[in-house]
Amino acid sequence: MKAPFSNATLLEKDRQHLIHPLHHTAGHANGRVWVKGEGSYLYDADGNRYIDGLSCLWNVSAGHGRQELADAAQKQMSELAFCSSYAGGSNRPAIELAERLSTIAHSNGMANMSNFYFTSGGGESTDSNIKLARFYWKVKGKPKKTKVISRLWAYHGVTFAAMCTTGIKSYWSMFEPLMPGFSHIPSPDPYHYPVPQDGSSQGIAAANELEKEILRQGAETVAMFIAEPVQGAGGVIAPQDDYFKRIREICDQYEVLLVSDEVITGFGRTGKMFGLQHYDVEPDLMQFAKSITSGAAPLGGIGISHEIAETITSSKAPWMHAYTYSGHPTTCAVALATLDIIENEDLPGQAASKGEAMLQKLHDALDDHPHVGNVRGKGMMHGIEIVKDKATKEWFEADFGLGGKLTKALMERGLCTRVRSEVICNAPPLTTDQGTLDEMVAIYKDAITHVLG
Repeated sequence: MKAPFSNATLLEKDRQHLIHPLHHTAGHANGRVWVKGEGSYLYDADGNRYIDGLSCLWNVSAGHGRQELADAAQKQMSELAFCSSYAGGSNRPAIELAERLSTIAHSNGMANMSNFYFTSGGGESTDSNIKLARFYWKVKGKPKKTKVISRLWAYHGVTFAAMCTTGIKSYWSMFEPLMPGFSHIPSPDPYHYPVPQDGSSQGIAAANELEKEILRQGAETVAMFIAEPVQGAGGVIAPQDDYFKRIREICDQYEVLLVSDEVITGFGRTGKMFGLQHYDVEPDLMQFAKSITSGAAPLGGIGISHEIAETITSSKAPWMHAYTYSGHPTTCAVALATLDIIENEDLPGQAASKGEAMLQKLHDALDDHPHVGNVRGKGMMHGIEIVKDKATKEWFEADFGLGGKLTKALMERGLCTRVRSEVICNAPPLTTDQGTLDEMVAIYKDAITHVLG
């Protein structure tokens, strides 16, 4: 299909009036104006079709053009498009969604979680958990526990507090200094984290970085540790199998809340309903967004353990935290319809089986390439790390422009995804058919060979 205006014409109008996230107009001519999504494909204004290799932003897990979601939104909007959730106001979709999430959490490794607060997205969810953790420790009589520890290469959003937890330094430079009370420990990245010379576990050593930082900061001042079960935007980094068990032990020992950021990993992406299930660990707080509506409407939220919920309720004080669109009836209705798809079509099961098969095919196609240092993943999220030297794991110099070259080569071959400088991120819709997944593997190999030989 072709739009009434060309891609170039629309981009010029765009340039004159729109400011874009993570973008500078120097590269604007290479942009795409998307006009249609269908299944695993996106179409631009010139009628060109591209495989959606990142589910747009890790979120269109059920594929584009799901009529069920449009119908759910239309039905709810015709009855009650919006109402306020402030000061006890409520609505049926929000109540039903919270109840359903409680049931899902209980049956998927989070038996301690029954209470939920809704936001408009992941960054708001991070900020909500930071504020909730501070409130909780005040009620517990430990008001000095305000600090937040996260990890390098973490992504938790870019509202100001969320940006301070995000461990990707390129998000900081324009806005530093960061707020006090935020610190970062190394990523457990199995490819880069040093292997202990005494033969002990790499995962335990990486987890012990948290204990060191808690002691450095003073345990009486640390409120929470936030972590993605699989680091997504930072390069698809899945930790060692024993990492989170040790993290849970450390958090318990020093009275630090463990917050699981399931914004990317939640609702099937890793092959389970929640990413932390892979490690048989329960968090104190969780946060979600993205796939809960398959990107069809902006919705996020946090899940709260029984103990934390009871503690803050015992304070008798109102929860003085609010977003206008918290518990938005239309977005909650879309989320309920999305959960129907996730469960009825077993999207976690699809992610597990298709993702494992695709990972093996990526290994088969790329492991022998002289500049492919590491192919990794869990479920339907994979990372292909490019290195200048396999022996040293050295990256190409920044002025080589690797990310831009790879992105261009992939787009020229009909595949749209994100390249984090050295890492090609792969996370197509979980409904993507096998033929398309195989085509993607071939495109990755051809694009890398084109750029690097």
